[in-house]
Amino acid sequence: MGDILKRRLRQKMFSSVEQEAILNLFIASNYIHSKLDSLCTSFDITLAQFNVLRILKGAHPNSYPRSEIIKRMVEPAPDVTRLIDRLVNDGLVERFISAEDRRLSMSRITKKGINLLIKINPEVDKFLSDYSSALNKNEKETLSLICEKLYTKEIEE
Repeated sequence: MGDILKRRLRQKMFSSVEQEAILNLFIASNYIHSKLDSLCTSFDITLAQFNVLRILKGAHPNSYPRSEIIKRMVEPAPDVTRLIDRLVNDGLVERFISAEDRRLSMSRITKKGINLLIKINPEVDKFLSDYSSALNKNEKETLSLICEKLYTKEIEE
């Protein structure tokens, strides 16, 4: 395979092609995650908070309980309750008790949260476009299918 990973890790060889492929995936994922997190930080939120805001925007004007937010997160956060608390404190999300089931705490994006997404989404879209521009459409589709193959077995079980 390529020499970039070998140079990046200062390693002459790998024990298997599988190891090399997965290490490349980890490094690419970490790189993109780090860049997206920095972009979100410039808007005074974390990548996990951005993910929750996008989830709640998808439900707008309705709301979701915490369990549904967790199911929909790209990268599950260790303490979603505190994450939502910070969004509530910043006025980006509101929380209330469900009328149908008083045991459920519901979260809904606020107008301020929607306005933040209106500002940040074009920046995220530009980032994704810029960083995937090295791939043609067919390569992007193939990459997506390959990634799905890596985690589909767990989902189907």
